[in-house]
Amino acid sequence: MASPKSSTRQNQEPNFHDFFPAMAGNLGGEGLIDELCKGFELLMDREKGVITFESLRRNASAVLGLGDLTDEDVRCMINEGDVDGDGWLNQMEFCVLMFRLSPELMEASRCVVTEAIEEEFGH
Repeated sequence: MASPKSSTRQNQEPNFHDFFPAMAGNLGGEGLIDELCKGFELLMDREKGVITFESLRRNASAVLGLGDLTDEDVRCMINEGDVDGDGWLNQMEFCVLMFRLSPELMEASRCVVTEAIEEEFGH
């Protein structure tokens, strides 16, 4: 019995470079938050003041050059950050989502919280 050919696409990881840690280092905390707020404003619905499905769909293409996103991709992006379940992203949800999408910043944050807990409770 012949063994199946292994696919060359198997075990390939997405090509992703996390620029957030470098931005945080260069801009500082306040500067990074300011840039995230500017990004939010680029993607939001001007009348509603939040990122809606429609505004993300329209602006992801026009502003970010992500015209090949499917409706499902856009829905998933909204759902990933929509903490309160209202169907859109407010500025805080957007900023939190951006931090969550940065593995390196999340790990650094986790370390800071762990150190603070250990310091507080002496463990």
